Amino acid sequence: MPQRDVLAAEKEQTAGHVSRLAGLVPGILLCSFVAILSSALEGVEARALGHPYVEALVIAILVGIAVRSIWAPSDRWQAGIAFSAKQLLEAAVMLLGASISFAAIASSGVMLLGLVAATVVVALGISFGISRALGLPLRLSILIACGNSICGNSAIAAVAPIIGADSDDIASSISFTAILGVLTVLGLPLLIPLLQLTATQYGILAGLTVYAVPQVLAATVPAGLLATQMGTLVKLMRVLMLGPVTIVLSLIAPRLPGGSGAAKPVGFFRFVPWFILGFLALATLRSIEIVPASVVDPLTKLTGFLTVVSMAALGLGVDIRVLAGVGGRVTAAVTLSLVLLLGISLGLVQLFH
Repeated sequence: MPQRDVLAAEKEQTAGHVSRLAGLVPGILLCSFVAILSSALEGVEARALGHPYVEALVIAILVGIAVRSIWAPSDRWQAGIAFSAKQLLEAAVMLLGASISFAAIASSGVMLLGLVAATVVVALGISFGISRALGLPLRLSILIACGNSICGNSAIAAVAPIIGADSDDIASSISFTAILGVLTVLGLPLLIPLLQLTATQYGILAGLTVYAVPQVLAATVPAGLLATQMGTLVKLMRVLMLGPVTIVLSLIAPRLPGGSGAAKPVGFFRFVPWFILGFLALATLRSIEIVPASVVDPLTKLTGFLTVVSMAALGLGVDIRVLAGVGGRVTAAVTLSLVLLLGISLGLVQLFH
């Protein structure tokens, strides 16, 4: 190819990247505005009451939901909102690794890992059984079980192509996750004073029950750094269970009724996302003191702000009217599965009093 054509192609590619980045700006600015407003409201609350009883990240979710209820953002805003809800929150999770030293939580050890694995296996069986008992199709039941037991939408997205789920099954299983995820993030901290949970207990509880890795950050920040560290670690253990689950499903997929006879390939990054690897890498570097203690506080503050921005985006993406479009059996299956998972987890955290 002549050099002139190469330069023209590179220029066109660069222009495309710039255009895509520019398309993110309106949505990111909107989420940032909601985050700044929420932080300001938290400050007003702290000055008036002496303590911020409702954290900025919770305010951001509520403000986002309120805005979404009266105004549906157009396509101009959607790309930046989606980027803030996913990539920025994943970046916040990755940066959180810099504040974690594995030595500080090594005392939980093999026992905690075994309990996490056992919880996932039991939850998979219970969720699948409930879904089938309610008469839901086989593939939809598998999606609900994996989403509830492992990591919400990410697990559903990973499992769906492996078992050959159709778009209706995927939409049905995902539709309630966003709303339940927000309700869990908002409601779970209420159990701290009600059940007199320690920071370690609450962190483990959040890690075992909250759907997505980033949402664990939102649910545990109000309880302090130790709860956030423990919750994130437990949730990462839970997410890593997606690897064995997807491998098993890829082996049995050809035998499912109506299967194509060939399982879709399972990619490494489908069940070990980049931000988990980044989190583990930063935690390792912090543990061996390559990441100095002096940078932990600035990174923690940056993580907190990114989380508030992402929670604003999450709220802006929740349409409470979607409840009307979700089938009653799917709603019942997902809700019952989550309640039972919460009950199992509350029993387990008593071992870490």
